[in-house]
Amino acid sequence: MAASNHRLAFERPLQQLEKQIAELEARGGDSPELREEIRGVKRELADLRKKIYSELAPWQTVQVARHPERPMTTDYIDLVFDEFVELHGDKFFGDDRAIRAGFAKLDQYKVVVIGHQKGKTLAERKACYFGCAHPEGYRKALGKMHMAAKYGLPVICFIDTPGAYPGVGAEERGQAQVIAENMLEMSRLRTPIICVVIGEGGSGGALGIGVGDRVAILEHAYYSVISPEGCAGILWKSGEFAEQAASALKLTSKDLLRLGAVDDVIEEPLGGAHRDHHQMAGRLKVYLTRALQKLVKLPTDELLTQRYDKFRRIGVFLESAPAAEANGTA
Repeated sequence: MAASNHRLAFERPLQQLEKQIAELEARGGDSPELREEIRGVKRELADLRKKIYSELAPWQTVQVARHPERPMTTDYIDLVFDEFVELHGDKFFGDDRAIRAGFAKLDQYKVVVIGHQKGKTLAERKACYFGCAHPEGYRKALGKMHMAAKYGLPVICFIDTPGAYPGVGAEERGQAQVIAENMLEMSRLRTPIICVVIGEGGSGGALGIGVGDRVAILEHAYYSVISPEGCAGILWKSGEFAEQAASALKLTSKDLLRLGAVDDVIEEPLGGAHRDHHQMAGRLKVYLTRALQKLVKLPTDELLTQRYDKFRRIGVFLESAPAAEANGTA
């Protein structure tokens, strides 16, 4: 994919070097001196990009995760899978376009793919509610998961949402209940489940399709109990403190791996997934294929036991011993 047209504030130094390269290439000519100068600036650009992206602050990570050119579920469906057949509706209320689901092939594996979709154009974003699913979206997802289990097909979920839709209609149709039901049913679904946070992983909206045997996250995605803006609004009564909230939430892939909230971090291309969709899709495909190779070999009961134990370990802590016991006087 070509270089991104959308620049984040912390990327301005990169833009200056890219402009310098374009000016040098526009001179024309093929002299050894000019070629060497261009190579030198490109090396400087690569080094600076590597430095910037290896030191991203949590709020900068959130900005990258929300990049408008970042690959979405439908991009990965096109680049990673073959023979995708979309399935619609929840057989109860309607077809939520914020959740996409369907049959697909991943190399030799037949799978069911489910994921949030934010939309690319303004019209598509409105139709997808900017990736914020309604109850019918989560009911659709669960129905397709049950179908996958019935036919012995692994489930692959792509998480990319700031949160479930917060409107009155969604609440009236049981938003909280359906997310809780999805989590319960996914915990005991008798087929392998792989979940990958590809962009934003916000609150219950993410958890509604986020219980799996493997939970991975892309390097510059985030996963949190609430969006930074939502957290800032509650704690500081103002969204202006979103940057501080992002730091406090421990939402980056490094934090999540250290805390045991995710199993794996999938490395992104230098400068973020939005810079090279095909390379990112290739890395994601390798991860999914390798994970499936291991999971499909496990007996179902063992698979469910390991899934249960994995989530029970999240949040485990050790209390300090009483002072007398610690001093050996107990």
